[in-house]
Amino acid sequence: MKNDIQIKNKRAYFDYHIVENFNAGLALLGTEIKAIRQGKANMSDAFCMFIGNVLYVRNLHISEYSHSSFHHHDIKRDRVLLLHKKELRKLKAKSEEKGYTIVPLRIYTNDRGFAKIEIALAQGKKEFDKRDSIKDRESKRELDRALKG
Repeated sequence: MKNDIQIKNKRAYFDYHIVENFNAGLALLGTEIKAIRQGKANMSDAFCMFIGNVLYVRNLHISEYSHSSFHHHDIKRDRVLLLHKKELRKLKAKSEEKGYTIVPLRIYTNDRGFAKIEIALAQGKKEFDKRDSIKDRESKRELDRALKG
């Protein structure tokens, strides 16, 4: 059951330096996974935070499933991320340090059809870092054009 569903948070790579990546499971309702399989999710404002010892992803927008009845899920509810205890302890310790945050990078489905989310421990970029990334991207694009044509 290979699925090519990938919903990416492109803004995260622009705003943050990625330090370390983790793959986590998502605790979803039935209509939520069906909407994700239709590609109806938006991660642009999503972020992760600990409430107690549980890691949640907040502001992850999953639209209503088009063929559901009157039992719809809440579009922006907090969703639990499923990780090993060792990974949770490591993330919690690092996220409490100054300058570190946890950002979601992409949602995908594995070969068994389960929805997974790739999260990253990240440091925020400064304004001049963002300008440098834009400059690097444009120079790479110009180089590729010169090599092509």
